[in-house]
Order: sequence, then structure tokens, then C-alpha cells
Amino acid sequence: MISKIARRGIPLLLLTSLAGCNTVLLNAAGDIARQQGQLIVVSTLLMLLIVVPVIIATLYFAWRYRQSNTTAPYSPEWDHSTRLELLIWGAPLLIIIALGLITWISTHLLEPTRPLTRLSEGRPIPASTKPLVVQVVSLDWKWLFIYPEQGIATVNELVTPVDVPVRFKLTSSSVMNAFYIPAMAGMIYTMPGMETTMNAVMNAPGTYKGFSSNYSGAGYSDMKFDYRAVSTGDFNAWVAKTKAGGGALNRADYIALEKPSIKNPVASYATVDPELYGKILNLCVTEGAACVNKTMASDTQRVKGDMAMKDMPKDVNARTVAAQAAAEVCTTPTKTEKK
Repeated sequence: MISKIARRGIPLLLLTSLAGCNTVLLNAAGDIARQQGQLIVVSTLLMLLIVVPVIIATLYFAWRYRQSNTTAPYSPEWDHSTRLELLIWGAPLLIIIALGLITWISTHLLEPTRPLTRLSEGRPIPASTKPLVVQVVSLDWKWLFIYPEQGIATVNELVTPVDVPVRFKLTSSSVMNAFYIPAMAGMIYTMPGMETTMNAVMNAPGTYKGFSSNYSGAGYSDMKFDYRAVSTGDFNAWVAKTKAGGGALNRADYIALEKPSIKNPVASYATVDPELYGKILNLCVTEGAACVNKTMASDTQRVKGDMAMKDMPKDVNARTVAAQAAAEVCTTPTKTEKK
């Protein structure tokens, strides 16, 4: 038999086992992730205002009106209490209104595509600050990061300067995926043929974990990368080192990189084809493939033309069609022979 002291000590032992947990969501180094953590805490506390009293009331009523307690009032004909109804419905309603208001405001303030207005609490972004653009491509099963302004690219390594806004432009090469750096900002999906945008900033230097948070196949669990937040000087030195390291990322190199691989090592490229990301986004990296954006633009023009033809008077429409048909007739000059 387990002693009474041991039984009481088991819950405490379980609590101490949580002491080593890294609650990165509640102690984030990035301003966006920090605000999201605060929203989680506030929402949880608001919900506990209902959950805790209900648990206490349940235990109290079970004890107070137990069968052996003959002193408790017994009212078998009782069926209604206005005061109790107001309490049961009014308190949750007020909390739901408060929770909905906070969530609505926070959802719009933390919307990923919304440009940042501050570096952290009490530190607005200077008007002259230009965000660092990073183009992200989720591959099977690795991450490609292209720095268009610096003209470099990396695989499974992301580096950005501290206190500099970062604008991520994300897409996927094959299946739907999800980009997530818990210490920096929330999760955002990547999809082939589509582009999502996320604005974020990191406020403390360090090495953080990034990974895929959406199942995408056999190598999903190893689709991780290191994210390093460094000073502006260290970032410039890293860019210079990457440029000096050599290597080029063009169409042929990308097609080879795109092939599925698990636990792909970190790689870097000193130069990148400036049109590569656009071709990845529009699914036309392969030579001769039709780009999605051009196909859609062509279809749009065709539909507009068809609608304009329908709006024309019938006689004008018929003449226009006839003129187009005549213009498309191919005539071949004939050669006359002298007799």
C-alpha cells in the first residue's frame, strides 16, 4: 500500500517534472509571438473565471446534498430561480463578449499580412526602416530561403538581423505545408501556385528552432531548420561570407534540389536566378512549361473579349465575327502559266 505522504507527493512530483519545459510560446523573443502568447494567457484566464467556479460548485453541491446529510434543505417541488438564472447565463455571456472583443481586435492587429508598426512595446518602427524580404519555398522535405535583395539563398538555414522587420513571401513546390518559428511569430501555410505573406520581427539574438507544422509525407518529422537572429553587423558579415562561398542556384540546380530528400544538410548559394522564385510560384521552372500567371492573364483577356462580344448589337457582332474570320483566312497566290 502507498503511504498517505507518498500519495500526496505524487502530484508535486509531476509538477516539478514540468520545470524543465521550455514554454517558448509564453516567453517568445519576437514581438508578434509575444503578443500571441499574451492573448493565450488572457483567453485562458477569462475562461477560468467560469471553469473554476463551476468545478468548485459541482464539488460543493455533491458534498452539501449527499444522501447522508439529513440537515440539508430538501425541496422536491423547486423548479425555478430568477437570481440563479441570471447568474448562470449572465456571467458566461459577459465573459464571451469580452473574449470575443479581445480576440477580434488581436486577430486584426496580428494578421500576418499587416505591415508592422512597432519593433516591440513602446518602440515604433522608424519611418526610414525598410523590411528585409525573404522568399520561402517548402520542398520535400527541406526549406529553401531566397534573399532577393542580397542575391543569395540557403537551404535549411535562416538568418535575419535583430530589430529589423522581416517580410516573408512563402510558397510550396509540391504539397501544402506550414512554416512555423514559435519564438518569432505564428504558423502560416505554404501552397503550390499561391503566395502567402507574413510580417514579423525578432527582438533578441540567438538560435531558434523552425519546422514544418503540417504533415507532408515521409520526411515531415525531419523538416526542421535553425533560425539565427544576429546583429546587423553579423548579418552583413554572413551575407559576405555566403557570397564568397560560391555556388549558383539556377533552374537546373533547383530541379535537382527539388527532388525529395530527408535530413538535407545546410547549403548556401552565392548567386540566385532573380526570376527563379517567380517561376517556382507560377509552377513553370521546367523549360517550356506554361506559367500560371500568364495563363490566367490570357484567360482573363479571353473572357473579357467574349463578354464584350455578347454586349454588342447582333448586327455589329455578326460583322465583327465575319471580319475576324476573313482576317484568319490564309490565301495562297497562284502562279499563272503562259500558253
